[in-house]
Amino acid sequence: MKIATPVFQRLSKLIDSCKMSGVFPYKPPVNREMRELDRSFFISKIQMCAVKFPEPKNISVFSKDFKDCILRVPRIPHVVKLNASSKPTDESVSVSVQNKKLKTMGGGNGPVTKGVLLHESIHGVDDAYAKLPEKALAFLKQNKAEFIPHEYLLDYDFWKAEEILRAVLPEEFLEEVPTGFTITGHIAHLNLRSEFKPFGSLIGQVILDKNNKIECVVDKVSSIATQFRTFPMKVIAGRTDNLVVEQKESNCTFKFDFSKVYWNSRLHTEHERLVKQYFQPGQVVCDVFAGVGPFAVPAGKKDVIVLANDLNPESYKYLQENIALNKVTSTVKSFNMDGADFIRQSPQLLNHWIENEENRKIKIPLPVRKRHRSQQQQQQQQQQPPQPLFKELPIPSHISHYVMNLPDSAISFLGNFRGIFAKHNHSATDSTEMPWVHVHCFEKYPPGEDVTEHELHVRVHARIIAALQVTADELPLSAVSLHLVRKVAPTKPMYCASFQLPPTV
Repeated sequence: MKIATPVFQRLSKLIDSCKMSGVFPYKPPVNREMRELDRSFFISKIQMCAVKFPEPKNISVFSKDFKDCILRVPRIPHVVKLNASSKPTDESVSVSVQNKKLKTMGGGNGPVTKGVLLHESIHGVDDAYAKLPEKALAFLKQNKAEFIPHEYLLDYDFWKAEEILRAVLPEEFLEEVPTGFTITGHIAHLNLRSEFKPFGSLIGQVILDKNNKIECVVDKVSSIATQFRTFPMKVIAGRTDNLVVEQKESNCTFKFDFSKVYWNSRLHTEHERLVKQYFQPGQVVCDVFAGVGPFAVPAGKKDVIVLANDLNPESYKYLQENIALNKVTSTVKSFNMDGADFIRQSPQLLNHWIENEENRKIKIPLPVRKRHRSQQQQQQQQQQPPQPLFKELPIPSHISHYVMNLPDSAISFLGNFRGIFAKHNHSATDSTEMPWVHVHCFEKYPPGEDVTEHELHVRVHARIIAALQVTADELPLSAVSLHLVRKVAPTKPMYCASFQLPPTV
């Protein structure tokens, strides 16, 4: 049977348009009244047509030579295994299992026969004869191929999270479907806008279902309002009995209760940047607002000597746990103080540490490497002097860096540096001995204001010199390195300002 040229042209145009637009031809059923997730609602039966070849080798030949005629839809294979009846009969079996049967099982114990699914515009045998080009039909006739109706089942497991949510949320919300979230340990954290709050449990359950490693989904109820930078949250899907997570970052493991401490997974590059770019082994670093240790613990692993402080008792508790968990007890000391008091007392805290270490040195345990050795090697090792179990790290008498990661208010703490080094081994005229300060801050501006990056830098600089009570000559803008950490909102950039304290401080 010959095919009319206009029909083939229409098929070709359809194929080309799908390729260019990236449109997925199958969409889940729509129910915009759904408030509790009903997975069974999303079962869809797709009528297709398959080609059955007596000679299996012709499957690859046909797929290669007539690739525009076969099914080319993501997530659906174009080569399937056919049983005697291509329709599953047991509706009680899950659709995913039924599809697996269609693809992997033959009828009874007989041989398995493969088939090739035709283009998605071909829904049956009549369509196949009407839409396939002459050359394809001739090839199929020559190789004694047979057209077989094929029913393919799509279910809830088939669809992506965004596809499901687009099928159940009101139409006015479809421009920004809330599928974005951050993962901390086994928890997915959403920040749903107010219009999406009524659909929270539905959104949370879909996200939970579609991400195997997530056990719990929480939504931020309101903004950070406590002195400990924690925010009220609501569990909208999954487990409610365990919000204690373990998070991997910078080759370290951090354990904490996500509901009681501040943690932001988006800051992992900033944690690594400071530790790698500024902190050197043997230097002393004071982490004023340490949290559970994302700066302090990786620095301690690098043989940086760290005084880590946090006012939140829960953060302090997990900071201590993480110091032990990551085996940096020799290089990191924890404190539970107000940030202002910690800054003012930091020279004394360092001196106290020095006085309590023998010969002003820290002993760091060396890793023990267990290797299989022959008897001869063991005898040779016994004749050699024993290997040291520790390495010694001298503690400097001055502090090299202060980290102040409290962007809402860290700049307001800078005044506490005034005078603290006057009697603690720092020379008021020697700028090389003055510590670096890395202060995080927001510089929010009104929407619609046309402001340049340089102007924002000038504003941050003005706040810093005002808080330090110094002049622009003592700390010029050129001496302050401003790094854009991220944009919390379009008009709310977060910076890290790094500078050496002026000797006049």
